[in-house]
Amino acid sequence: MTKEYKTIVDIAGPLVFLEKTEAVGYNELVQINLPDGSTKRGQVLDTSADMVVVQVFEGTGGLNSESGVVFSGETIKLPVSKDMLGRILSGSGEPLDGGPRVVPEKRVDVNGASMNPYSRMPPEDFIQTGISTIDGTNTLVRGQKLPIFSGSGLPHNEIALQIARQAKVPGSDEDFAVVFAAMGITNEEAQYFMEDFEKTGALERAVVFLNLADDPAVERIITPRMALTAAEYLAYEHDMHVLVILTDITNYCEALRQMGAAREEVPGRRGYPGYMYTDLASLYERAGVIKGKKGSVTQFSILTMPGDDITHPIPDLSGYITEGQIVVSRELHRKGVYPPINVLPSLSRLMNSGIGDGKTRDDHKAVSDQLYAGYAEGRDLRGLVAIVGKESLSEKDQKILEFADLFEDRFVRQGRDEDRTIEDTLEVSWEILSEMPESYLTRIDNKYIDKYHPAHKTEAE
Repeated sequence: MTKEYKTIVDIAGPLVFLEKTEAVGYNELVQINLPDGSTKRGQVLDTSADMVVVQVFEGTGGLNSESGVVFSGETIKLPVSKDMLGRILSGSGEPLDGGPRVVPEKRVDVNGASMNPYSRMPPEDFIQTGISTIDGTNTLVRGQKLPIFSGSGLPHNEIALQIARQAKVPGSDEDFAVVFAAMGITNEEAQYFMEDFEKTGALERAVVFLNLADDPAVERIITPRMALTAAEYLAYEHDMHVLVILTDITNYCEALRQMGAAREEVPGRRGYPGYMYTDLASLYERAGVIKGKKGSVTQFSILTMPGDDITHPIPDLSGYITEGQIVVSRELHRKGVYPPINVLPSLSRLMNSGIGDGKTRDDHKAVSDQLYAGYAEGRDLRGLVAIVGKESLSEKDQKILEFADLFEDRFVRQGRDEDRTIEDTLEVSWEILSEMPESYLTRIDNKYIDKYHPAHKTEAE
C-alpha cells in the first residue's frame, strides 16, 4: 500500500520540502495530491536523513501543508517505439500533434547510462549537411558532438532546420533519423518548427520534442534527456544513424541556474551552478558510436552566447566537452550572407577522420586549408585597408582581398533550401581559388592542382 505524506514544511519556487519520510531514491517520481482534488507531478531532487526536496513539474501554485505527497518508487521513463518517428511531442513526451500517445515497445530511464570509453569507436564516417561552411571546412563526422555558437537574433534556428532536412550519409542506404529538441522557445517559434517539418516532409524521419518558454523550468531540464533517450533507442535497438539537434542549450542552463537559486546553492561563475560542467557533459557525452552496434548518435547542440561573448561560461564549458564548434557571425549576418557561419573561429576536431579519398575526395583537406589561409589573410588585409587605403596594397594583397569577398559571396552564401553535395562544395572552392594565380596556392599539392584546377581541367578536355 502506498503511503501519502502530509509533512510539507516549506515551498520555495518550484521546490517542496518534506520531512519525516521513509527512505526515497534520488530522481524518484512523485505525485502530489492537492486539497481541491487535483494532482501534480514532481521528482526527488535531494534526499537526506531528515529532509526530502521535491521539484514540481507544473509549478507549486495551490500547494500548502495539507497537500499529500506519494512516492512512486520509479524514475522518469520515456515510452519508446519506432512509431515515434513522425511525431511531435511536448518536452515531457506528451503528444502535441493531435495523435494518440506512443504505444511503447519498452520504457527507458531518461537519464541513460554512461558510455564506456573502451566501447567507443573512433568516429570516421562523413555526414553531409548540404552547407558548404560545415561540409567543406568544419566537417561533421558520424558520432561527433559539434555545437553551434550563435547570438540572439541570428538565424541559428533556420540553420538547424536546414541541417535537419538535408543531413545524410552520401552513398549509404542505411536508416537515418533526426531527433529535434527545442527548449524554452516561444509559441511562434514552435509553430514555425512544426510547419517547416510538416511542409518539407522531414517529419517522416524525425522525432520532435518542443518545450515552450511558458512551460515549467523543470521540464526544460528533462527535454534534452527525453530526446537523447529516444535517439539512443533508435540507434542501438533499431540500428539507425541518428542526428540529435538540441536548441537552445542557453535556455537549458538558465533553467539549471533557476533551480540552483531555488535550492539556495552556492553559485559558481556568473551565478550558474558549480556542477554545470558535469551536467552538460551528461548530455554531450551521450553521442558516439559503440563497438558491435550498427547505429550511431551524432549531436548538434545550438547555444546563443549571451552578449555574443564566447568566453561566457556556457560556450566556454561546452567547448571543453565537445569536439569543436561552428560559430555564427553577426558581421556576416549584417551583410546579408546566409548562413552567416564564420569559418575562422569554427573548428571540427574530428574533421580529418571523416574526409579524404574514399570518404569525400582526395583534395578535400588541401582545399580546406587553402580556403582557410586565404580568407584569414584577406580578413587581416581588410583591417589594413581601413588604415592605408586599397591603393597602397601590392597586387598580391589586392588579389587576396578580392578572394575574401568571393569566399563570402560564393562559398559561404547559399540558399536556405540549397542542398550542396560535397562535390558541389569542392567545385565552388576550386572556382574561387582559380581567381588567384596558381603561385598563391601554397597549401595545395601540384598533383591536385593538375587534377582539379578549372584551367587544367579545360586543357585536359
